[in-house]
Amino acid sequence: MPKITAGIVAHVDAGKTTLSEALLYQAGAVRELGRVDNGDAFLDSDTLEKQRGITIFSHQASLTMQDLTLTLLDTPGHVDFASQTEQVLSVLDYAILVVSATDGIQGYTRTLWRLLDHYQVPTFIFVNKMDAVTADRDRVLDQLQTTFSPGCLAFDQGAATTLPEDAYEDVAMQDDTVLEQFLDTGEVADPTVRQLIRQRKVFPCYFGSALKLEGVSAFLTGLAHWTSNPVVTPDFGAKVFKISHDDKGVRLTWLRITGGQLATKTVLLGEQKVNQLRVYNGTKFEIRQSVAAGEVCAIPNLTDTYPGQGLGNVADERTPEIQPVLTYAVDPQGHDLHDCLTIFRQLEDEDPQLHVTWSSHLQEIRVQIMGSVQLEILQQILHDCFHLDVGFDAGSILYKETVTKAVEGVGHFEPLRHYAEVHLLIEPAPRGSGLTFAADCSLEILGKNWQHQVLSNLRAKEQLGVLTGSPLTDAKITLVTGRASIVHSVGGDFREATWRAVRQGLMMLRENDGLQLLEPWYRFRLEVGQDQVGRAMTDIQRMSGDFDTPTDAGEMTVLTGTAPVAAMQDYAQEVNAYTHGKGQLECLIDGYRPCHNADEVVAAQAYDPVGDLPNTPGSVFCAHGAGYPVPWDEVPGMAHVDYAYTPAELAKLS
Repeated sequence: MPKITAGIVAHVDAGKTTLSEALLYQAGAVRELGRVDNGDAFLDSDTLEKQRGITIFSHQASLTMQDLTLTLLDTPGHVDFASQTEQVLSVLDYAILVVSATDGIQGYTRTLWRLLDHYQVPTFIFVNKMDAVTADRDRVLDQLQTTFSPGCLAFDQGAATTLPEDAYEDVAMQDDTVLEQFLDTGEVADPTVRQLIRQRKVFPCYFGSALKLEGVSAFLTGLAHWTSNPVVTPDFGAKVFKISHDDKGVRLTWLRITGGQLATKTVLLGEQKVNQLRVYNGTKFEIRQSVAAGEVCAIPNLTDTYPGQGLGNVADERTPEIQPVLTYAVDPQGHDLHDCLTIFRQLEDEDPQLHVTWSSHLQEIRVQIMGSVQLEILQQILHDCFHLDVGFDAGSILYKETVTKAVEGVGHFEPLRHYAEVHLLIEPAPRGSGLTFAADCSLEILGKNWQHQVLSNLRAKEQLGVLTGSPLTDAKITLVTGRASIVHSVGGDFREATWRAVRQGLMMLRENDGLQLLEPWYRFRLEVGQDQVGRAMTDIQRMSGDFDTPTDAGEMTVLTGTAPVAAMQDYAQEVNAYTHGKGQLECLIDGYRPCHNADEVVAAQAYDPVGDLPNTPGSVFCAHGAGYPVPWDEVPGMAHVDYAYTPAELAKLS
């Protein structure tokens, strides 16, 4: 019997939660069919979700039907909560992508497809709302095959556990080896189909209406027949995908067991004992003595856990693909700032993408947000759960900085009875790769412990650029040489030297035009009347954006392209005004690109990298029994260790 964990994902209003309810009802897991608009959906149990009529948090349910035991994870559908959806994807055996038959593939659906591909999640597709007058099965299927994959194939036109005769040839076409076997035998065995689904070469498509329970039974039967148990390891492994707090304020660590089993009294994370294992079904839970590979559970009262964390033989996940692009300062409105900070830290514990920062110098709390809906929900949570009414400033763009040339940065820290010198090679890395750290230094030059100190300190805090003080990204930082003192060096010395080396190298690049300011860009879809296309094109060009050739959509024309978030974030109101409410603008974050008005932004920020004392680029040397500061531009002439790279070698790396 397949025992799988599947997540339901969709663009908002595609009917994702309605399908979840229908699956639970059809399997007998709930007695009544809940409705999102009635506020009685089994999985939208939070008060905020009932008020808003949307899924805000991920939820778990279980069902058993025929030969299938299914753990169902419902996820948020609004783009502002995409980071919470992404957290769930890494623990799924399969995904169920819900597509609206009336709207087809929408913008956020494309983002979800990209994320499913990134995490290599096998995917079943349920085309919902087929009872609508405008629903067109062939049109949607063609769109799925054209936009996503030719392997999006209808699986619901044969018997419950077989495909139509002509469908087997379509399945075989998705793999050369299978096609060759099909041409020889005229058959494709069911295990082969299951393998192609797991390899993301075939994506079974089902059509129906979740609200009217049409096609739901066939979909469940298809899940039971075409899925297979995941491969698990005998050794214990687990992946954390969510942190939450129950109605009594107890901190819960949600995880998926990937190998072995987990029992109560097990010691995790060095010294923390698992005192309870909860297996949830909606808001209720069953207390278990152990959970096995493939199951999802929540553990109360663990500390220092976080989404994406690997336990046992599982490594941590990489940096999430979905990152917020707006930053807001908190207006405490009379509340104690430190009390506010404590509350925001708890919220950040549940959603690390809030990136809560505290500036003691400015006495300011800042948070990072995806969009206006998330901001509204955040304020409501603060009010309802913590009785805290705060405001936020107008918000600003979250810029990033990167390097376009290679440099060897030097940091030296030598107050009296302390010593460390660190040389770091900083070089450009591919767009979207973030920061990576490495060591290419002989142990005879710098011992293993000191090298570990350098790499640990590079990861210990967010490295900032020197143009605007924005986070540094898309760079590789490599320890290439350094020096320690047998008598005087301690770990803290290498922390200081490492951080100063990064900043000193960046200052050198700033002097040599080797830095670049990045800003977030939207990928947009703009639908306007045919007589308004000229206005729309002019607006996009004014915003420094670009667009593809316009396409006709009946009486409307569709423009797709990219534009800076800073220029387009308030454009929806303009579109609504000049199209008299008939136009529609859909924007999705499309990553970071060079800033379209970098000089203007840098001048407006007026950031002083030398005056940023917690991130100083200068070093400390020692003479006559006392330490003294040395400006960043004088450090190269005073360094104790020879440079590892010549200017010519650095130029080749740029």
